[in-house]
Amino acid sequence: MQTAADVEKIFGEKGLLAQSLPSFELRPGQMKMAAAVTNALHIPPKTHLWPTQESQILAVEAETGIGKTLAYLVPAALSGQKVVVSTGTINLQDQILNKEIPFIQKHITPGLKALCVKGRENYLCLFRAQQFLLSPQMNLFETSQEIQLLRDWLSETKTGDRSELDWLPDNSDLWRQLSSSTRACLGNTCPDWHNCFITQLRKKAAQAQLLIVNHHLFFSDLGLRRFGHAEVLPRYESVIFDEAHHLEGIATQYFGTSFSHYQLLDLARDIENIASTTGLKKNNPTTQVARSLATQSELFANIFPKELGRFPLLETSERVENWSGHLDDLFNALQIMTSHLETLAPTNEIWSGPIQRCRDIIMSLEIITKDQDPASVYWYERRTKTVSLSATPIDITKELQDQLYSQIRTIVFTSATLSTGGNFNYFLERMGLPRITETLCLASPFDYRGRTRLYIPPPHFPEPSAPEYQNALEKQILAILKQTQGRALLLFTSIRAMKTMHAFLESSYSSPEKRTYPILVQGEAPKHLLLESFQQQTNSILLAVASFWEGVNVPGDSLSCVIIDKLPFEVPSDPVIMARIKRIKDEGGNPFFDFQIPRAILALRQGIGRLMRAASDRGIIAIMDIRLYSKGYGKNFLKSLPESPVIRDLKEISLFFREIR
Repeated sequence: MQTAADVEKIFGEKGLLAQSLPSFELRPGQMKMAAAVTNALHIPPKTHLWPTQESQILAVEAETGIGKTLAYLVPAALSGQKVVVSTGTINLQDQILNKEIPFIQKHITPGLKALCVKGRENYLCLFRAQQFLLSPQMNLFETSQEIQLLRDWLSETKTGDRSELDWLPDNSDLWRQLSSSTRACLGNTCPDWHNCFITQLRKKAAQAQLLIVNHHLFFSDLGLRRFGHAEVLPRYESVIFDEAHHLEGIATQYFGTSFSHYQLLDLARDIENIASTTGLKKNNPTTQVARSLATQSELFANIFPKELGRFPLLETSERVENWSGHLDDLFNALQIMTSHLETLAPTNEIWSGPIQRCRDIIMSLEIITKDQDPASVYWYERRTKTVSLSATPIDITKELQDQLYSQIRTIVFTSATLSTGGNFNYFLERMGLPRITETLCLASPFDYRGRTRLYIPPPHFPEPSAPEYQNALEKQILAILKQTQGRALLLFTSIRAMKTMHAFLESSYSSPEKRTYPILVQGEAPKHLLLESFQQQTNSILLAVASFWEGVNVPGDSLSCVIIDKLPFEVPSDPVIMARIKRIKDEGGNPFFDFQIPRAILALRQGIGRLMRAASDRGIIAIMDIRLYSKGYGKNFLKSLPESPVIRDLKEISLFFREIR
């Protein structure tokens, strides 16, 4: 498929899709996107926009209803190239693998080989599993039923993929002891190298034309290539990033350096296990040194404040008494462990893996705590069970240009939300691309003007910073829910705001009304179960934050109203965000307009996008923030929203629902 005529034969009114899909609808936007992707894949690398660029680059905003997945998958399948398709969510991966790829294989390219490749931590390490099952301590932590289920699975699995274990919790400590993480891999010195699930996966990936991955795996692999070795992915010619609005945040993680005290605990445990399986006696020197390292790791973690979250490292280290002494103790414990293992290396090559892990951790610690670069921001994060330290580049554009744009033939970025204020300037700048990069903006074919209304409170409604805002918000939301008869997704910008509204709604409804409008709250059940209940109970109310602003697909009457409490500006307390704001300010820019507003616009557009998931959907979008009109920057947001007629009187919501019924 290399010409406009070829695109017409597949996506046109009498094309292959029309002949194969009973519910086919001609989508001009889909044809435009397919033609643009085809063109990008087949044009030879163009004249460089800068000296290091070799890629043909295309950015496509394709709003809901365009059919963008087939618009890039079909050209990729017919390109003859090895193409990586990188997504942001598991839901999209499942859709591609279970729906789109089988369709393409049946109707378009029968010989197409496609494979989903996940991160190493999703696959079992045979060596670690055998060590675990031989360990006398295993029954101290796992039930006999879990051990038997594990043994049964080991005897039958062909892939080692943890998704096959439906009985295993998401945050399982057991899996952390068994998974094939990079830091625990012994490489070709492993006795199970030839039977290794990762080794087998690499072979399959080398034979496939389309590789389906997520953004985390893609940039993890790209980051490892800096050191001359790849994790799982073979060489590929082109890459298509779907849900590309997440890329900057994810790429940032892998272009930096990090260390966690859990890495040391994991290393110490693995060394103990290897010692026990290589015939060393109980309480041997190797085990004692490993336990000493684990103890030192715990001591180091305990010097950090107990408050959960991300914080600047420099300010914290200045407040910690004897910071340099604690750091020296940790380095010494690592050096002692490394030196001890080096004495064992000549006796058994199995020790080469742990030795390299020790060296890698020492190097990471030195980068983060000693060799500090003004181009990076240094921070730590305390979670419930671990403390991690990180060095993160403030600007990733050079890394993208050096490691991605100069290496790949064609790159396609696509998402339902890439533009802000009617242009791609923010996305292109953050991704290190010039403004002359080829872009395509495809508006949703859904009838927002006829089937939706955008409700913004009247002018006298208080702004979010006003003391009376919460009381006014609660009254308005209650009034809206009565008119919509439930059927609403309430999206909040903070957990605190969600919990406050939940408490208010619980106290506002009498028992009969509660049965009429069931209230569902994020955190009370897994996301997929909450969405199933919300879909099935057609008059329910779902309160949520964070991940529910994206990836929620509930077509039909169950979701007839999306209510957003306020414009989703980030609180600039994250160390990386703070550093980027400072960088823009130091360079003479305006971080509020250049950075914070565009990020809020993209988040708002994602939240609004939960309403219209099919052409037959209809309903109310309510943004409970009058700054859309009271502040000058409000027009930037309004310019980015769908063409829904604006209403500012609650009575018009009732009128709208009477009309569409």
